[in-house]
Amino acid sequence: MKTPPPPNNPPENTPGTPPPQPDPGPRAQTPPSPAEAPQTTPDQPLDIAGIGIGPFNLSLAALAHGIPGLRTACYDQNHTFRWHAGLLIDGTTLQVPFLADLVTLADPTSPWSFLNYLKSRERLYPFYFAERFHIQRAEYDAYCRWVSQHLPGLHFGHQIDAIRWNPERSLFEIDFTQLDSDGEAEALGRTYTRNLVLGVGTAPHVPDPLRPLVDAPAVPVIHSADYLDHRERLLAAEHITVIGSGQSGAEVFLDLLRNRPAGREKLHWLARTPAFAPMEYSKLGLEQFTPDYTRYFHALPEAVRNQLLPQQWQLHKGIATETLADIHDELYRRSLHGGWPDTVLTPGVFVRTAGRVGTTRVELHLEHAQQGTRSRITTDAVILATGYRERPVDTLLAALDPYIRRDHSERPRIDENHRLVLDPLVRGAIHVQNAERHTHGVGTPDLGLAAWRSATILNAITGKAAYPLPERTAFTTFGLEPRTQPRPRNTGSEDRRTIPRQLPVH
Repeated sequence: MKTPPPPNNPPENTPGTPPPQPDPGPRAQTPPSPAEAPQTTPDQPLDIAGIGIGPFNLSLAALAHGIPGLRTACYDQNHTFRWHAGLLIDGTTLQVPFLADLVTLADPTSPWSFLNYLKSRERLYPFYFAERFHIQRAEYDAYCRWVSQHLPGLHFGHQIDAIRWNPERSLFEIDFTQLDSDGEAEALGRTYTRNLVLGVGTAPHVPDPLRPLVDAPAVPVIHSADYLDHRERLLAAEHITVIGSGQSGAEVFLDLLRNRPAGREKLHWLARTPAFAPMEYSKLGLEQFTPDYTRYFHALPEAVRNQLLPQQWQLHKGIATETLADIHDELYRRSLHGGWPDTVLTPGVFVRTAGRVGTTRVELHLEHAQQGTRSRITTDAVILATGYRERPVDTLLAALDPYIRRDHSERPRIDENHRLVLDPLVRGAIHVQNAERHTHGVGTPDLGLAAWRSATILNAITGKAAYPLPERTAFTTFGLEPRTQPRPRNTGSEDRRTIPRQLPVH
């Protein structure tokens, strides 16, 4: 893919040129208040309206800011940016390198990079000497919040009520409610846009057997997403049960373990998976989080994709090796003087039913999948590290439902550019972020693909290579279809080889 020739007078923030530095200090312009949302008209619509301001649409907005003349605005009903605030446990780190920020893997020169954030805070040298490839979660949250506070075009305190397609104007109409600081309706508004990007994120998943208990005020049964909000109350409970074998469950269990008295820990850790397994983190294994693999997965038949996804659980539901080591070290330390910690770690079990015992305890009815045995435990608190599910958008897109094309499982069909397949009568585009696991695979929620996906969406909307993207991103060749390889560098060779359709049989 060739880079388009620059204009005679390139703007200062053209991708690929040294960008201006956003003012990091108190003099920086703050984001508009809800009352200052852009007033669009059918004659002057937005080019892109983003619904939701999480890391993915924040990435899109940051990269869109580097494209001259592109009118972009993003809306979120929350009043500030928050990223998994309940899981910012002290010392926990991202599972992707710091290069997986909002922009770097699409535009390393962007003023909205993590390194520029450090520079604006005069922390670049401390970071350099710290030699941290994986930054703390709290630091990533602070970085994203810094971007959200300085990047124009972000409008918090806006609840999206309805989205319609107006065929006469060839525009999307978006109705919203501006919210005051208490979350109450303040004003109604409407905006117009040629294209939509949905980035409404995911919602905590609560298994059916435990759903009736979540709202019980006397017994803390909470999702790990809210862990820090309830941490002191949980630590005061006599017996605590953690359910879930992913990274969040491991981090919560470790934090509880470190803060419970030795010999009186009274902790249960239960999981459906057959083992407390490490996450796949080999270098070649991680190539399943590349654009190459995403394109390969998208091209597979629907039935094959459906079969493949559950088999890839260890790519994203496993536990960091370092966290597993820390848990074992802490358990071992507590056994140095004889005896075993008062903990039970049991994989391969699931909760069949659950109910309250009196007013302050919960009884969990368990079944072991391999043994076929059943048991029950009584506990004073339950933390559900049971993951997240894509937030449904059916209500939001109810007026557009007749235009949305669906697969055999009634899920939206999504093309290679992360765009909903719509009726040809709809001339605008609706792109999605983190709602396409069924079409784009295991890397959909991964932060490492955020900048690439945002750039792909922007290139599709603008119809040009606003952000030139690499032809190849992995050493692994996925599939046997021919693929042109990039020309080797510094060899003088003009040869462009292809991967053969079939390997020779010996």
